[in-house]
Amino acid sequence: MRVLIVEDEQVLADTIAVGLRRESMAVDVVYDGDSALEHSSVNDYDVIVLDRDLPKVHGDDVCRSLVERSYSGRILMLTAAGELSDKVAGLSLGADDYLAKPFAFAELTARVRALGRRATPPLPPVLSRNGITLDPANHTVQRDGRDISLTPKEFAVLEVLLRAEGGVVSAEGLLEKAWDENADPFTNVVRVTVMTLRKKLGEPQVLHTVPGAGYRI
Repeated sequence: MRVLIVEDEQVLADTIAVGLRRESMAVDVVYDGDSALEHSSVNDYDVIVLDRDLPKVHGDDVCRSLVERSYSGRILMLTAAGELSDKVAGLSLGADDYLAKPFAFAELTARVRALGRRATPPLPPVLSRNGITLDPANHTVQRDGRDISLTPKEFAVLEVLLRAEGGVVSAEGLLEKAWDENADPFTNVVRVTVMTLRKKLGEPQVLHTVPGAGYRI
């Protein structure tokens, strides 16, 4: 899952990003509304965590712009104001969810994951295919009942592949969803991660390379 954090309090933004990366999410961070619009125009984010009170372009205007261009990513709006009227105002702009500051990180994570599942068609909270079961909320992976220990990046790649439901995911698609904007597209990081993931999943192999196209389970 790829997430954009838009928050002008840099310490808070960076802290959220670190926490979500530990949950195997690919996270980009910007600190103003103008940068949010720029990043969302070139990247396909699953969830945008959007503060309302932003410099340059207000969060309400960012939300309105995303909705007007039918952006596919879900919007979780953050605000220091917790009144019902503020919540109604944020949701009326087109935000998918609303969270008042201060908030518990566990709740933020749960809401981000819930929004990320709102795909078409909707996907279950626990992903299963060919004996592999991945539980994003509890950060666990099993194959045929056997626990498998994965690095955060291996976990993220496996989640993307399982969400494809047997479809082929290109190396570029994995790079887009499992790495942030600082990843070098000219490295072999995807191939190496897939190779180590394949070994950990064991035999018989279920993670297959489709020559010239990508990978699938």
